[in-house]
Amino acid sequence: MSVQVSKSQFKAKALEFFRQVETSGEPVVVTDHGQPKLEIRPYKPHTRNPLDVLRGSVLRYDNPTAPVAEDDWEAL
Repeated sequence: MSVQVSKSQFKAKALEFFRQVETSGEPVVVTDHGQPKLEIRPYKPHTRNPLDVLRGSVLRYDNPTAPVAEDDWEAL
């Protein structure tokens, strides 16, 4: 369950709320006129392998050793 505070309350006690988020791990939602606008939560780094991002992006490559754009070049 996250704590909700108004912008004015957050401004007055921002460091307190930061410490609360660090210790409890629970997010704090900052509201503006009763509407949620921001969520302050602990940082969690992505532990994903960078090559996993590229996995499946090359669908088919017929001849990887063939010259690229061979017909586009003209000799002077």
